[in-house]
Amino acid sequence: MKIFFEHQGKNKSADLSRPIDISIPLEEGEGTVNCFYAPLMETFPVVAGDFVGSTAQGGPLNFLNVRLNPHGNGTHTECVGHIAKEKYTINKCLTKFWFTAEVISVFPERMEGDKVITLDRIKDVFEGNGAEAIIIRTLPNDDLKLKTDYSGSNPTYVSPDAIQYLLNQGIEHLLIDLPSVDREEDGGALASHKAFWNYPEKPQSHRTITELVYVPTAIKDGTYLLNIQIASFEIDVSPSKPVLYRIHED
Repeated sequence: MKIFFEHQGKNKSADLSRPIDISIPLEEGEGTVNCFYAPLMETFPVVAGDFVGSTAQGGPLNFLNVRLNPHGNGTHTECVGHIAKEKYTINKCLTKFWFTAEVISVFPERMEGDKVITLDRIKDVFEGNGAEAIIIRTLPNDDLKLKTDYSGSNPTYVSPDAIQYLLNQGIEHLLIDLPSVDREEDGGALASHKAFWNYPEKPQSHRTITELVYVPTAIKDGTYLLNIQIASFEIDVSPSKPVLYRIHED
């Protein structure tokens, strides 16, 4: 199935039968991606009297409870409610789901023992092209990102001035293969989150940040059609499934 759309005054198309999933699967147990010391995802069957919601335990069907922390257990999309004192929910903030998106690959810069995606590194590879979303792939890139426990490791993060530059280029949705756009331990400053959502001065509740994506090396930098899929959670975040589609000019 193809869809046809107009972008920057040109007619373009995308083949919806060829999706590129850049989410990390949610799995139980160790050996899966995790961060901020979140409890690992787990499932357990509903038990009521003689009923057990597990075919492995002799039940007639699988009827499982799921316990997870969206921010810590895998790919997730968050809204300004993540840092706001006021209540904002991802279900109400994210009301559009299709965007043009630019995939860029960036080597972090070492600064005082940290690894930082700086303004200069972003400017080296992105000058703005009308895309509504940006997907930042950090380098080097490998499938260890699918199973790394980032807790206590001081992962790479994004400088606030780099965030502001992206906003100035029209970016409304930021996707990244890191646990956070901010430093793991920053004393609660959350400078890059606050810059992205312009919080608390004038919150931009339509903007979203998606963290812990994984963009395989075979996917080239460039412009794609992006679909962000979430569950309709009335909290600040949802596990998510961002999907890319290659764009063709017609």
